[in-house]
Amino acid sequence: MTLGAGTMIRRLMVLLAILAGTTTGNVSAEQSKSFGDYTVHFSAFTTDILSPAVAKSYSIARSKNRSLLNISVLKKVMGTPGSPIKAKVNATAINLSSQLRELNVRELNEDGAIYYIAEATVNNEETLKYTLTIIPEGETEPYTFSFQQQFFTE
Repeated sequence: MTLGAGTMIRRLMVLLAILAGTTTGNVSAEQSKSFGDYTVHFSAFTTDILSPAVAKSYSIARSKNRSLLNISVLKKVMGTPGSPIKAKVNATAINLSSQLRELNVRELNEDGAIYYIAEATVNNEETLKYTLTIIPEGETEPYTFSFQQQFFTE
């Protein structure tokens, strides 16, 4: 499968936006969890690191006080990084004061690349504990795990 120039540019823009964030204090390096035949990649960062064009194209509000949870689910395929697969993704975030945030997870599906994103407001030095429940398409058993991310907005 060959990708058109527009598709390659959009994917590059998203990749650059995510990579740009890895040089700030607001992003932990992308993390992953392996479950049976699947690998879940996830990261969380403030949306101000996104370029205006990327934020606009995905209807994401750019702000130091907004976090973006980014998730992808890959089916393991021998000799490859994996194949993107649809999944049912639920996410919550709770801060250290036990304030729960139900996250509205939405799917981005562009030319075979599948991502799940959710936004939430954050305060300076706030730590969110994300809990993700993922059911890959065709599966019945959920995979659940948690991770923490601290945000610096000032």
